[in-house]
Amino acid sequence: MAGLTLDAGALIAAERGNRIFWALWKEAERRDLDVTVPAPVVVQVYRGARSAVVARLLRACIVEALDETRARRAGVLCGDSGQADVTDAVVVSSAAVRGDDIVTSDPSDLAVLVENMKGAGRLVPI
Repeated sequence: MAGLTLDAGALIAAERGNRIFWALWKEAERRDLDVTVPAPVVVQVYRGARSAVVARLLRACIVEALDETRARRAGVLCGDSGQADVTDAVVVSSAAVRGDDIVTSDPSDLAVLVENMKGAGRLVPI
């Protein structure tokens, strides 16, 4: 495994103190894995001062910008999979570039996208 990519549900789970998330986080730290959060996920979750846990977590992650190449890749994935959730498509296509596993609170939302994206790692439900 190259690393982990977090979706919005993973960040929300972290904020709520989800034990499974924090166990995965500690294991990623122990194995010195990169943890990536695509920028659109930050938009979905971050709410300023109310998001103190998320802010601390993001400082330890790679926040990946959404440039034109990444946006086009996610758009193609939406079309190929018949899905409309742009942020989920960005998460899956981003993870696929690195071969990352995807930490998510709702694997059913991402399953069709993962099936249509070569290189995406496994879904890790929390």
